[in-house]
Amino acid sequence: MEQERAEHVDPLPDRVGHVAGVESLTLDGHRYYFGFDHRSDLVVSPLVDDPGTMAAFAAEHMRQTDGRHDEAFWAELVAHAVETSALVPEDTDREFTTAGLRAGLPDPGSHLLCLLGATGEWDDASTLSPEVQRACARLGFDEDDVAEALDVCLRAVLEDGAGGRPDEWAVVRGVLTSALRDLPGNWALLFSPLAEAVAGHAWAPGHA
Repeated sequence: MEQERAEHVDPLPDRVGHVAGVESLTLDGHRYYFGFDHRSDLVVSPLVDDPGTMAAFAAEHMRQTDGRHDEAFWAELVAHAVETSALVPEDTDREFTTAGLRAGLPDPGSHLLCLLGATGEWDDASTLSPEVQRACARLGFDEDDVAEALDVCLRAVLEDGAGGRPDEWAVVRGVLTSALRDLPGNWALLFSPLAEAVAGHAWAPGHA
């Protein structure tokens, strides 16, 4: 007997009442919807795999600039999120597979990293370990600009290997591990394979 779909989704802690739109992505061909506050670059909902449930969630926990709206209003935005995105220009940018996420480190500046930053809020430098902060200092990065440091260090590691770029690898591994450790809601659905890729890269020959 097929399990009945839940009609209620709990909001993410401290992310209720945002002015936000609806975005979507696919993982292994299955579509998920989520709320996104474009002004704050912040994910404001769990991943929701049913359009009606997403519309109900948005009506209860999200707003537009002119206030709250009913489920019928949000259902139109949910449907629109299948066709287009305000986050990426190409639909392929929001299509992911578990195998692809496990295959290696993400590309610098990719939509995947932007989503991780918007979900895990890695711009908070207080979450970085002393090792990562020291590596950032040696490389001349402002520890408050974590996204820039990650992007530059990822490029270096992908080009030269982790073994030849120990400080850059410390930043990449530390920032990604910190962001992946405390994911809110069910965002581990998307990011758990990435955690495996980071761990696998750390233990790969020549990358230690």
